[in-house]
Amino acid sequence: MDRNTPAYGNTLHPVTPGTPQAVTPAPGTALAEVPGQFDYVNTKVVALKADHLERHRIVAYNKNSSMNGPIDLLRTQVLRTMEENGWRTLAITSPTPEAGKTVLAINLAMSIAHYTTRTALLVDFDLRRPRVGRSLGLPMDCSLNEFLDDQAPLQDCLVNPTLPRFVVLPTRVPVPMSTEVLCSPKVTHLVSDLRNRYASRICIFDLPPLLSSDDAITVLPTFDCVLLVVANGMNTKKEIEDCLHHLGTANLIGTVLNKADEKPQPYY
Repeated sequence: MDRNTPAYGNTLHPVTPGTPQAVTPAPGTALAEVPGQFDYVNTKVVALKADHLERHRIVAYNKNSSMNGPIDLLRTQVLRTMEENGWRTLAITSPTPEAGKTVLAINLAMSIAHYTTRTALLVDFDLRRPRVGRSLGLPMDCSLNEFLDDQAPLQDCLVNPTLPRFVVLPTRVPVPMSTEVLCSPKVTHLVSDLRNRYASRICIFDLPPLLSSDDAITVLPTFDCVLLVVANGMNTKKEIEDCLHHLGTANLIGTVLNKADEKPQPYY
């Protein structure tokens, strides 16, 4: 497989032990997460562009894509472990930048929204280098930045990218003093609120790389579990061991080998 396309050789090692009908939203309306019903009232809806998604390796938006097999397998493994433990918040991180954690986080969230009775909320918590909104091509006139600065309520910062059961909380620009912000009561309350507002919701948080700063280590205790993304041929054994040390007290739900060269085998 070309390195410019996403490849996920995923191996999950847990440490601790009827689909509703989609409703096509009208532009400018919003998604309220009620099981079996989608009422577009408060969250703004933004149409995504297929060519932009393709350039940024977002393949799960197209449920007929041949690239979805590994992503769907990862989704099933992750959800099974989370449901067994009653977990609803998943942090995604990597040892270093450019491992593909943001691309994986977006594709995983879309896969959850496409194929399950769960709703998926994706939050960009990489406050030093936010990329979720840009990767999706979202307008970000109102984002997590405005919420953190008390310039906008949370509901004004959420976006539904025209995919039922999928909501995004993007971050527009880097946040000063990101470590202090992530360990603040405001962020702790935000995570709790997002987790508990809807019983059917899975919250995915795209965190900074573990070894680039102390941001991820600071906020990790806030989440139920964590998924580690390792880049094939990029991350060293020492970097992975250092990450496992930092994740010692976290519920490490598994690891994903990203950017693998192995080509997927056809079913027939």
